[in-house]
Amino acid sequence: MNDFLDFGLINVQKILFVASEAHPLIKTGGLGDIVGSLPAALKSLHADVRLLLPAYRDAVTRAGKFKTIAALNIPGLDSPVNILETNLPGTSVITWLADFPKAYDRPGNPYLDPHGQPWSDNAMRFGLLSHVGAALALGHSRIKWRPDVVHCHDWQTGLVPVLLAREKSRPATIFTIHNLAYQGLFPYQTFTALGLPPDLWSPGALEFHGQLSFIKGGLLFSDQLSTVSPTYALEIQTPEHGCGLDGLLRVRAAHLSGILNGIDFSEWNPTRDPFIDKHYSVRRPKNKATNKLALQKKLGLLPENKMPIIGMVGRLVEQKGIDLMLDTLPALMLRPLQLAVLGSGETTYEEALRQQAVRYAGRFAVHIGYDEQLAHQIEAGADMFLMPSRFEPCGLNQLYSLRYGTIPIVRRVGGLADTVVDATEENIRVGKATGIVFQEAGASALLTSVDRALALWRDRDRWKCLMRAGMRQDFSWHRSAQDYLKLYREARRLG
Repeated sequence: MNDFLDFGLINVQKILFVASEAHPLIKTGGLGDIVGSLPAALKSLHADVRLLLPAYRDAVTRAGKFKTIAALNIPGLDSPVNILETNLPGTSVITWLADFPKAYDRPGNPYLDPHGQPWSDNAMRFGLLSHVGAALALGHSRIKWRPDVVHCHDWQTGLVPVLLAREKSRPATIFTIHNLAYQGLFPYQTFTALGLPPDLWSPGALEFHGQLSFIKGGLLFSDQLSTVSPTYALEIQTPEHGCGLDGLLRVRAAHLSGILNGIDFSEWNPTRDPFIDKHYSVRRPKNKATNKLALQKKLGLLPENKMPIIGMVGRLVEQKGIDLMLDTLPALMLRPLQLAVLGSGETTYEEALRQQAVRYAGRFAVHIGYDEQLAHQIEAGADMFLMPSRFEPCGLNQLYSLRYGTIPIVRRVGGLADTVVDATEENIRVGKATGIVFQEAGASALLTSVDRALALWRDRDRWKCLMRAGMRQDFSWHRSAQDYLKLYREARRLG
């Protein structure tokens, strides 16, 4: 009881985050955004949070100043793992980098080699991260700080709860599913190479259809589970979205929570965003038109203010429905609109988008890769934002879009269903509508939803109502952090 104070319903606790990425040290997608924001939000609520990441080359470079505070001897390694301490840039969150050059001192993407293929030793690299996380959680170093709760994120940390489960004096564990489709599956030889106890090779433990499943370790052995939206928490308990683990998740349903992600309003805020041409707000939205013209100029789109721009930012993979957009593109280009796409992913989609950008020059612009500044400029300059995802655990871009007065067009799945209110006549009348929502994962449904958006765009008064309603939504991390603190308290009760 001396380790935390009681602030009403929420306890101030010691929390160790273990993750494979965190913005701005290292980021490949939404996971990095979330792990880069939630610890600071928890700290603002008086929680004592530490963050553990691998010491990737880019992360060490971006950290700038750091100091070595401990050395861990991990079984099977010929040299110790050094723990480098720094602060997560822009915050006061103490961040530890697990420094083992053979595993992490590599350029570029933390998961993929220069040819776009997973590093051949990923299982060993993230198995090591789990061992380091468990050792720090148990106090097996000269670091005196010990957590009450270890919060693990996605398959890369799935072995942390496994390693802690058999310890008599251990912290509580929480495992967050950011995307169930990525499971960390490896052959039996990997299981033996990791030196895990033999009895863990069973369908009731880490074995999954003849393979080692990192994520199954997190799902089975954690005290509490969470995922990143209430609807996705229900969806993953069904065969359609459960990726073969729906049965296990139904068994653990009483310990599974859906907590919506938030967004960092200090970073995503049109009133002071350093990346956009002109600042604007819900009360003074006129400068959004200036950002639109700046975006058109930058991407080579025709400078046409009377034609809406639809933006897309994200991974170019089937999950995100990029194939549906390509299937409807000829029909979309018959409509009075422009398209701006930013992202990277499967080579076939990248090449198809490049070809279509040439075909529809001036109306359709594509930037392959990721550009943080351009992502902000698309959110500020576009009139609409398209997310036709087949599944979407939470989604962040629709939250950014709402904040920037950019009307989201989304499928009714996962976090998209939880955050965007469809522009029905009734919802518009009472001021609740914030976007366009469609049901089916098909080209015709997508096209119909765009036509609905275009009709609303022509009715400027109703369009402004949608913009204002969206910009007033509160999807800050403060609210989500409060829910996580309650979950940590429950995990401690069970752990």
